[in-house]
Amino acid sequence: MATGEYFIRINLQQRRLFLYQGEQLNGSYPIAIGKATTPSPVGKWRVINKTVRKGGTVFGTRWMGLSLDTYGIHGNNNPSSIGKAVSLGCIRMYNQDVESIYPLIPIGTEVEISSGSQGSGYPLPPYHPPSNPGTPANNPGTPPNNKIHVVKQGETLWKISNLYGVSIADIQKKNPGMDPNLIFPGQVILLP
Repeated sequence: MATGEYFIRINLQQRRLFLYQGEQLNGSYPIAIGKATTPSPVGKWRVINKTVRKGGTVFGTRWMGLSLDTYGIHGNNNPSSIGKAVSLGCIRMYNQDVESIYPLIPIGTEVEISSGSQGSGYPLPPYHPPSNPGTPANNPGTPPNNKIHVVKQGETLWKISNLYGVSIADIQKKNPGMDPNLIFPGQVILLP
């Protein structure tokens, strides 16, 4: 990447969008991410189209489409959704935030969406762990007598519950403190 190029890194666990210029952090913004049944796509993508919108809809005032059909970074008409896992997989921003970065982002800009459990070579601001970091969902050192499932890319809690024939509520009881709307590849989940 050229020194002055912009790069977007999205950390789903932190629910933040980080805008870099080269390797220098240019800005950090709170976001809303995909819900458990429609998670945001982890991977490396590019911005392939951009649109200014009137506002008043779920897409807000700006849209930046990703190189993955139907996914994008956009504003929204519900500011209270920011910080939550509520979208159909898109990354929602406050309208004023997406409006501020929109003119800086050319078509072709790289976008990396990370679960937050792996690094990328780009420095991240300090990570603040969940309030209960010792829970099995956040700690791969689970006791050997428990049945576990290691989350694979694209899996949702609903898919895992169906795979093992157990309820989501039972999985949540076995993993206190786990956010059911945000599971990520590599996460270890104890099974009932």
